[in-house]
Amino acid sequence: MNYVDGYVVPVPKAKLEAYREMAEKAAIIWREHGALEVRECVADDVKAGVVTSFPQSVLLKDDEVVIFSWITYESREVRDRVNAAVMVDPRLADMMNPDHQPFDAKRMFFGGFKVLVAA
Repeated sequence: MNYVDGYVVPVPKAKLEAYREMAEKAAIIWREHGALEVRECVADDVKAGVVTSFPQSVLLKDDEVVIFSWITYESREVRDRVNAAVMVDPRLADMMNPDHQPFDAKRMFFGGFKVLVAA
């Protein structure tokens, strides 16, 4: 079964285009290093919940939108190798600088997941 890294991040609506440009560049680099698929999705039908929700998870502000993303790999071993290579790729150095990111990285959450069902 494949392995998946998942991300949820708040992005200011005014910086959505800058985020898209950054994400497109990053996706190319992740794929070059071995990722199978990269998806970046912008919230379209995401309501605030009573107890939990995507907006609550990132402390969404009125001028922001939630991005839900994932990267698919052949396995966790491949994911670990790809991520190690990506982290030292000089093309991403500027993107990794928190001062140059079009979002608040402190409110982003992410993790690696084993696939439970693939249909």
